[in-house]
Amino acid sequence: MKYYLETYGCQMNVAESAAMEATLRERAWIQGTAADADLVVINTCTVRATAENRAWGRIAQYASDKRRRAFRLMVVGCMAEQYKSDMKLSSPEIDYVLGTNRKQSFGLALDQIEAGTDYDITEESPAYSFAKTHHEPGAFRAFVPIMHGCDNFCSYCIVPYVRGREISRSPADIMAEIFELEDLGVREVTLLGQNVNSYRWEGKGVVLDFPDLLRSISTGLKQKRSAGPAPAEAVEPSGIGWVRFLTSHPKDLSPALIRVLAEDPLFCRHVHLCLQSGSDRVLAAMNRKYTSGQFLDLVASLKSAVPGLSLSTDLLVGFPGETEEDIEATLSVMKQVGFSYSFMYHFNPREGTPAARLPERVPDKVKKARLARVIELQRLLTRAALELRLGSVDEVLVESRSKKSKDEVLGRTARDEMVVFAAPPSRVGSFAKVRLIGLSGNTFKAVEVHD
Repeated sequence: MKYYLETYGCQMNVAESAAMEATLRERAWIQGTAADADLVVINTCTVRATAENRAWGRIAQYASDKRRRAFRLMVVGCMAEQYKSDMKLSSPEIDYVLGTNRKQSFGLALDQIEAGTDYDITEESPAYSFAKTHHEPGAFRAFVPIMHGCDNFCSYCIVPYVRGREISRSPADIMAEIFELEDLGVREVTLLGQNVNSYRWEGKGVVLDFPDLLRSISTGLKQKRSAGPAPAEAVEPSGIGWVRFLTSHPKDLSPALIRVLAEDPLFCRHVHLCLQSGSDRVLAAMNRKYTSGQFLDLVASLKSAVPGLSLSTDLLVGFPGETEEDIEATLSVMKQVGFSYSFMYHFNPREGTPAARLPERVPDKVKKARLARVIELQRLLTRAALELRLGSVDEVLVESRSKKSKDEVLGRTARDEMVVFAAPPSRVGSFAKVRLIGLSGNTFKAVEVHD
């Protein structure tokens, strides 16, 4: 049987889609197209209105397609958790609605499709569970979820309501997946969580926080390699060379985590640290639990301890009650930090969140004008940060063949910067040392440096 899967939203959704595809492959399903699949799966996001609207549009398209050919339509993820059975009321063509806490029902749904049966698979006590693997065949980069949910309840954010409270994954299971990924040829791992640095595991009298987990991963990989056969000298060192993590909340980024980043080169010199606003008044209304001053102090500590660190962020413009003074405060913090890039968006109320009920809505025209100012400043900051790097030598992980030239490849630095340079496609999946010599947009032009 054939399946087709579409994914919207965050990296966690990407990882969970990979886990579903692994289940499908184990059951001998093969990947098809939207036009010939026996099962179409839409993995949805409701955190951003744009992602939700795109998913609704695709659902409507597939609902129309079902009038012309027979297939099963499944909606999973955050929209499925948010709207549950209401989705089937609004679109009866949907066969299965599986929210974030009902992933274990995926196998039951496949049982039904394979057997040609049709009955309710609703579970009485749904609960989130981590998949064993999130690897995509042939990929040398992989996402590894280490926790799920969020306890912060920022006033604008739907995540705690559709993902639930924080649940940390067993460190033994995390290490088992990372070891398996290394054996499969993965070179870079990104640890995922809605609030990754609030990871906390308690078991057998041991308490592990996020810095402890990072140290365990580094130690475990070193021990695994020392226990294996020594590689031939002519062969490039293999194995996981870099570990990244997403996403960090400023209130939970501890001095201990900063020390780990400063001391261990396994962990990339890049942190995505969500500011949202530079106004203390707006931050309080957002329930972010820090001030702009505390954020800047944290940035200063990071930059002092980890030379060459790059920082990216999220910025939310047009929160209810936001004034011109508030947006100026955001622009000021942006200039002081010098973010390498930002994810920038204006406020769209999410049903069920406290902010959706707030008065003093900022008019759309004003929101868009303010967002344009934020985007323009970030463009200037990004360009300035990249120009300062010209002439330096850095390491990249080669990700793909260049789309513009068959003689070039595209790589990424530990600072999360894109680099293109001349090399054969056989270099994809390997590390290379390059000199940054120019810019094409926000991508470095480089030449490879051989020791």
